[in-house]
Amino acid sequence: MIKHIGKSTFRVFVLIILSFCYSAEGYQNFKVAVYVRAQEVQKMSEPNWLEENWDIISQQVKVDKVYLEPHRDELLVDEETVTKAKKFFESKGIEVAGGITYTIMESNRFETFCYSRPEHRQKVKEIAEHTARLFDEVILDDFFFTNCKCETCIKAKGKKSWTEYRLNLLKDAAKNLVIKPAKKVNPKVKMVIKYPNWYEHFQGLGYNLEAEPKLFDGIYTGTETRDPVYSHQHLQHYQSYLIFRYLENIKPGGNGGGWVDTGGMRYIDRYAEQLWLTLFAKAPEIMLFDWRQMLRPIRESTRAEWQGTQTSFDFDEMLKPIELADGTTVEPTTMARAAGYALEQVDQVLDKLGKPVGVMSYKPYHSTGEDFLHNYLGMCGIAMELVPEFPADANTIFLAESAKFDKKITDKIKKQLIAGKRVVITSGLLKALQGKGIEDIVELEYTDKKAVFKDFMLGWRGGIHQSKTDIIIPQIKYLTNDSWEEISCLTSGVGYPILHSADYANSKLYVLTIPDNFGDLYNYPAEVLTKIKEVLMKDIYVRVDGPSQVAIFVYDNDTFIVESFLPEIVDVKIVTDKRISKLRDVLSGEELAGKSPPEPPRWARRWRRQENDKLIFDIQIKPHSYRVFKCE
Repeated sequence: MIKHIGKSTFRVFVLIILSFCYSAEGYQNFKVAVYVRAQEVQKMSEPNWLEENWDIISQQVKVDKVYLEPHRDELLVDEETVTKAKKFFESKGIEVAGGITYTIMESNRFETFCYSRPEHRQKVKEIAEHTARLFDEVILDDFFFTNCKCETCIKAKGKKSWTEYRLNLLKDAAKNLVIKPAKKVNPKVKMVIKYPNWYEHFQGLGYNLEAEPKLFDGIYTGTETRDPVYSHQHLQHYQSYLIFRYLENIKPGGNGGGWVDTGGMRYIDRYAEQLWLTLFAKAPEIMLFDWRQMLRPIRESTRAEWQGTQTSFDFDEMLKPIELADGTTVEPTTMARAAGYALEQVDQVLDKLGKPVGVMSYKPYHSTGEDFLHNYLGMCGIAMELVPEFPADANTIFLAESAKFDKKITDKIKKQLIAGKRVVITSGLLKALQGKGIEDIVELEYTDKKAVFKDFMLGWRGGIHQSKTDIIIPQIKYLTNDSWEEISCLTSGVGYPILHSADYANSKLYVLTIPDNFGDLYNYPAEVLTKIKEVLMKDIYVRVDGPSQVAIFVYDNDTFIVESFLPEIVDVKIVTDKRISKLRDVLSGEELAGKSPPEPPRWARRWRRQENDKLIFDIQIKPHSYRVFKCE
């Protein structure tokens, strides 16, 4: 029968079989893609170079898909070279898509095209057409923005703000210079936009999270966070999880995956953590950027000081020879193996996890204010779920200063409280809403004065708990007996609210005072963080009590993950609803029994209630490691 099948049909048939065979050997819970920059695509005109380097990568990490980029930095790879590379990967059973990076000179502070100038607009259109002719799926790397302030832009902007001008400019460019031209030359092409990691500031450079996800067929998420300290961005580990969740909530089911690179890495565990967190957020695909970085040698200098203690990423295990399908072995040599080893570890547990849940946190489109704060709270052990629309159905809502961009936010807060639901706002939002109706709920004053302190007090007689360093907060004034300090700071004989509550209608409004340096949240004593979690995570069936930089990821099927980003072993308490009688470690099979919370001291019983509806489990977590539990 085969002799009667046309050549093109037979070729498709063979590719389907190859793809099936390969995927059967791949990871079970996600796809792995490798992005190839235009500079490396151009080198693929040399068959020996391509074959040799593909062997190095594919023997160390299981690859399902590659993205071949015809354009970056005004380098446009010719159609013949791209087509040859595409056929090479298809012959291996690998899915192939295209990519575009709209940069003129990436090394010149990410110099992008000017979308105000006709000649640049024409070039953008031609690149889209060129790429769509070659591929049925095209992703835009995270440079589809503009930072141009040339005279043409200044004149075109007029009296608009740069944010307003650029939002409209890039929306038009997406529609008329990229999507329409691409679909005109290839009606079946799927156009995907990948967003970078600086989501709080997108609107200032034209990324339009309100409009673009509706225009593009799909979106993709930059989940690279690199080093949280020794970098210009200072992105916290937790963001690799939360940014994917936020963009997934913007386009449900349309967020194609998370994108991680090897940059800014002092120790190799940091790279693995970004991959894990992306997949904990339930990304269906992980993008390894890029081909060149996958060939980067593994350096002994990236071995962390805690290695040798059987942590989640085990450097020595990673370096063991890899057994291939034909029974031969290869020695790990490059970062492709670091990716492959990390992905093998997490693939063992992902099918046990349900849908992520967390404290509903509202961040309106195009909003700023207390930027990236949610990630610091996530690092303090508060499970967060970031959404672009006000979540009126939630029993507890957390609102940072960015919520001020919703002109009706005060009325929405009132409605929640009248409905018996809890609202927690930050001191930054309190300041923004002063004189705009928040006084109808509670008369608090965010002053221009500061308090410097180390001592915390819980309730009236909750004992003193001390931070390791001085912390600076804004002073908030309130009317005695009209609202109440749940957590106080003490300094020079006076105190100020850290967590404050006020009754309104059928519920309470809480105000969480945010330190001037968000990183000082990590200096809060564990007892203080526990009190904050009791309020914010009241509706969630599990929480982790312990020091900061131990995060929890919670799912709707009674599974959860606890991950430590600390450099030493840490003891923490898992607090669950009493319906949960035991915990089972998904990886080890170990079962843990819970115990009832201790009864408060007699002197504290008037204000501090025992959590009779909870059970406590004591667990230990190794440095930079995670544990996965099933509640039973």
